[in-house]
Amino acid sequence: MRIVVLGIGNILLTDEGVGVRTIEALERDYVLPADVEVIDGGTCGMEMLEQLENLDGLIVVDCVRCNQPPATPVLLKGDDVPVFFRTKLSPHQVSLSDVLASLEFTDRAPKSIAIVGMQPVSMALGLELSPEVAAKVPELLAMTLAELQLLGVDAKRRA
Repeated sequence: MRIVVLGIGNILLTDEGVGVRTIEALERDYVLPADVEVIDGGTCGMEMLEQLENLDGLIVVDCVRCNQPPATPVLLKGDDVPVFFRTKLSPHQVSLSDVLASLEFTDRAPKSIAIVGMQPVSMALGLELSPEVAAKVPELLAMTLAELQLLGVDAKRRA
């Protein structure tokens, strides 16, 4: 099994950094098996192609705009993932959709993709998440752990 948890976002734009902040909490609070790689993708794009090819599972954690109330956690997977890529929900989506389209074209796409996201409250300049989004990071982390568990990964809480 090869699984990647990819946190993407710009930590300089308040809630835009929620994906990165969530995977930081994952790495800080949990021990994961060697076949699970946690990647801080920041605002990367096509340079991630090799890291994301031939995965058994890809979990993307990001700030998403999906016409939900601010600070609403969102889970997209299965048939909803292509819909996610047809409408621009995240500033990183174009780059990520290009990567995934390239992998699909070369028959190296992840077998399973889940998008764990959060509707932003603020995208203003700032290093801290808005209080509303920061309060929901544990929920986003729990959603990420649940997706890992569905892939057969048992994350162990650090002592």
